[in-house]
Amino acid sequence: MQLTGKIRRSGGARKEAGFSLIEVLISILVLAIGLLGFALTQTMSVRFATGANQRTQATNLAYDLIDQMRANRIVAMQYQSASFAAGSVNSATCARPATGATTVAGNITRWQCQAARALGPAAAANVQVNNGQVTVRISWGEERWTAGAPATSFETRSRL
Repeated sequence: MQLTGKIRRSGGARKEAGFSLIEVLISILVLAIGLLGFALTQTMSVRFATGANQRTQATNLAYDLIDQMRANRIVAMQYQSASFAAGSVNSATCARPATGATTVAGNITRWQCQAARALGPAAAANVQVNNGQVTVRISWGEERWTAGAPATSFETRSRL
């Protein structure tokens, strides 16, 4: 069987294969926006992880001080002097206590130095003891991320 017929060819110009410059520029723009979004996500992740770490440090410091007070219930009122204002504790000059007898003053100094090292120079603490009820409030600034931001704080209360 023999086929006869005419083969039609389009009479127009031949189509070029490949990408145009506009398509390439649009794809680069879409890729750049995606990468910027990813960079923002990473920055926010680091920020939130740092904030969570500082809250964990503040929680541990508050419970450490309360545990020290429980261990020394007779002199628990002396631990009110553990309060300090922002910038009043220089963590760079904090030295390790000498070995030997442990005193309340030594415990307080060590605790203040730990707070300043963990939470930065903007850290402050307020310790109150009232009829066996202890309130420890620790605040710190996250000025690394937002200048002039209000202080973040953690407060816990416990009965001795």
